[in-house]
Amino acid sequence: MDGGAFGAGKAGGAFDPQAFLRQPHTLLRLLSWVFSIVVFGSIVNEGYVNRVDDSQEHCIFNRNRNACNYGITVGVLAFLSCLLYLALDAYFPQISSVKDRKKAVLSDIGVSAFWAFLWFVGFCFLTNQWQASKAEDNPMNEGGDAARAAITFSFFSIFTWGFLTFLGFRRLRDITFQEEYNTLFPNSPSLLP
Repeated sequence: MDGGAFGAGKAGGAFDPQAFLRQPHTLLRLLSWVFSIVVFGSIVNEGYVNRVDDSQEHCIFNRNRNACNYGITVGVLAFLSCLLYLALDAYFPQISSVKDRKKAVLSDIGVSAFWAFLWFVGFCFLTNQWQASKAEDNPMNEGGDAARAAITFSFFSIFTWGFLTFLGFRRLRDITFQEEYNTLFPNSPSLLP
C-alpha cells in the first residue's frame, strides 16, 4: 500500500504518541493551550478587586468589565480550539483523501490566523486598560501580577498562533504538491510518507 494519496499508506495504522508529540505544530498547539489557561486563569482568579468602601468587585483593568470579559472569553475559546485541533492533528494521519486533508489544513490556517488576530486585539486592549488604571482604584496593588501575566501571555499567544498559521501554510504546500503529483502521475507511488 505504498501508492495513493499523501499519508494513505499510513491510513488506518496505529497511533504513535511519541511521533505525535514531536511534531512542531503539536508542540506549538500545546504551548498555545497552556498560554490560554494562564490568561483566563489569571483573570478569573485575581482579575477582580474591590475597594474597602465598596462591596462590588470591579475588573482590575481600569474597572472595565469588558476587558476582563474579553480576556476570559478569548482564553476559554482558544483553550477549546486548541483541544479540537489537537484531536484533528492526532486524527490527521488517518485521513487518506488529499481533498479532506486539504480542507482540514485550510481550516487550521483560518482558525490559527483568526486566533492570532484575536490575541493581538486582546493584548492591545488589556495593555491599554492596564495603563489607564488608576492607583486609587487598587491601592494595595492586588492582582497586579495576574494582570501582567494575562498581558504577557496574550502577547506570546500572538506568536504561537501566528507560527501555527505559518506551519499550516507549509503543510498545505506539501499537500497541494502531492495532489498535483498524483494528477500528473496517477499510477506512480507516493513521494511523501
